[in-house]
Amino acid sequence: MRRISIVILFALIPLFTLATAQAGELVKVSVETLYKDKVALNGKLVQLQGKIVKVNNGIMGRNFLHLQDGSGSEAAGNNDLTITSSETAQAGDEVTILGVVVVDHDFGSGYRYPLLVEEGVITKKK
Repeated sequence: MRRISIVILFALIPLFTLATAQAGELVKVSVETLYKDKVALNGKLVQLQGKIVKVNNGIMGRNFLHLQDGSGSEAAGNNDLTITSSETAQAGDEVTILGVVVVDHDFGSGYRYPLLVEEGVITKKK
């Protein structure tokens, strides 16, 4: 029983940290709108829903997931959003993600992103 309690506690820490680190209101947003309002949303806690279309696990100590929700267009480059997370999902999973918007982040080694959602907490839809 104690072991289960510890596991649950450690599973909740990222969510608690994310929620308390971002004093302010949660913003529910589409991928396209996030691209449009990225400067105003920089540093804000956002919630997105959509489908995971690509997963790259274990890069620089985190997982990189690509989310699409049907908004935006490939031609405009505003239909696919990269999320970093300690959690992962599979391509094709329908998910809700909470995370912090980061604009113009350069990890070095050619990993530069004009828009990211970091510290993503992933909830898979059933």
